Amino acid sequence: MRTGTRIIKDPIKLSFDYVPQRLVHREEQMQRLQTLFRPVLESGVSQNVLLTGNVGTGKTAASKRFCMDLVRQGMESDRSMDYVMINCRQNNTEASVLLRLVSHFDPGYPDRGFSSAEMLRALRRHIEKRGIHLVVILDEVDVLIKRGVEDLVYQLTRFDEERVGGKASLSLILISQQYVMDMLDSASLSTFKRANTIRFGRYATDQLADILGDRVELALYPNHVGEGAVELIADIASEWGDARFAIELLERATMIAEEQSMEMVLPEHVRAAKAMTYSVVTESRLEELDRQRQLVLLGIAQSMGDRAYITTGMAERGYQLASEEFDERPRKHTQYWSYLRDLSNEGLVETKVTGDASGGRTTYISLPDIPAKELSRKLRELLERVVGR
Repeated sequence: MRTGTRIIKDPIKLSFDYVPQRLVHREEQMQRLQTLFRPVLESGVSQNVLLTGNVGTGKTAASKRFCMDLVRQGMESDRSMDYVMINCRQNNTEASVLLRLVSHFDPGYPDRGFSSAEMLRALRRHIEKRGIHLVVILDEVDVLIKRGVEDLVYQLTRFDEERVGGKASLSLILISQQYVMDMLDSASLSTFKRANTIRFGRYATDQLADILGDRVELALYPNHVGEGAVELIADIASEWGDARFAIELLERATMIAEEQSMEMVLPEHVRAAKAMTYSVVTESRLEELDRQRQLVLLGIAQSMGDRAYITTGMAERGYQLASEEFDERPRKHTQYWSYLRDLSNEGLVETKVTGDASGGRTTYISLPDIPAKELSRKLRELLERVVGR
C-alpha cells in the first residue's frame, strides 16, 4: 500500500500492456494499416503485412490498437473480426504457436498429443463455426524464423487456399525488429507483397516528449510533474528512440516521488530512476577522474539541485566555488571547456545546444544517470578523502 502524497491516478496507463486510444506520432503507420486492411472488411479477402522497426518504436502497440479498431469496424459493417497476438520469443515452436491459436477458442484444448496438421484443422473448424475473419499477429517473428519454422508462416498465409468461393478467414501481421522478408524461403515469400512492409522509425526527442505528455495526462493527477522532468526523460530515451524506455522511466520516477511523499515528480527523481535501470556513474569511474575533473563535476552537481538542466555559465560558477572550497586554483575558461568536453565524452554529463529567436545559442548541461545530490555526496567524499578531512 502506498503512503504519502498520491501522484498516480491510474497506474494501468503507465503499463507496457496499456494501449491508448490514440498512438501519438504513429498516425501514418495506422493509416497505412487501415488502407491495407480495407479490402478485408469490404471484400472479404485476406491480407499479410510486416511491421518492422527497433525496440520501443510502437510496432506492438500499433498492431493491438489497429486490431481493436478493426474488430469494432467489423461489428459496424456486419463482418465478424477477431485477433490473436502471439509473442514468438515465448512461443518459439510451430506446435506452441498453433496451440496458442487453438486455445484462443478452446482454452481446454490439450497441450500435447496433436500434430500440427490436426491443430490447423481444429483452428479452421473454430473459425468456420464462428463465421469470423481472424487476424494472427506474430510478434518477434524473426525468433521463430531463425529456428527454421518459416513453414508455419507459409501455412498461415495459405490458410484459405483450399477453399472454393466464399470469403477468406485469416490474415497475418508479422512484427520484427529485422526485415524478415529475406529470411523467408521462396514459397513463404511468394505469399507476401514487399510493398506490404510498414516501417517504424525511432522516435525523436520532441516526439518522445509528446508521448510522455500524453501518458502524464492519462496516468497522473494534474500539476504533479515538475518543470523539465518530461523533457529530461525524453532526452535520455532519445539515444535509442525508445518509447517503452521513456514510459518506464516516467513510471519509476513517479513511484520514487510517491515513496518519498513528494508532491511533484522532479528531475532528481528521473535521474534516480535512470540510475536504477543502468548508470554509467560508478564509484570506480569517479575515482578514475583527476581532481580538476572531479571539481568540474561537483560544481555541476551542486548547481543542478532539482533542476533538469543548467547553463554552462552556472556550471562554471559552481566549479569556481567548488575549487575555492577545496583550496584549488580554478582553471581558465578554455581549460574548463576542455574538462567539460571530456566529461561529456565519458557519458558522465550530457550537453545540448539550443537557439533562441534572436539567433543566440546556449549550451545546457544535464545529469541523466544519477541524482545530483547523490553525485555531490560521492564526489565530496572522494575529494575530502584526498585532503584528509
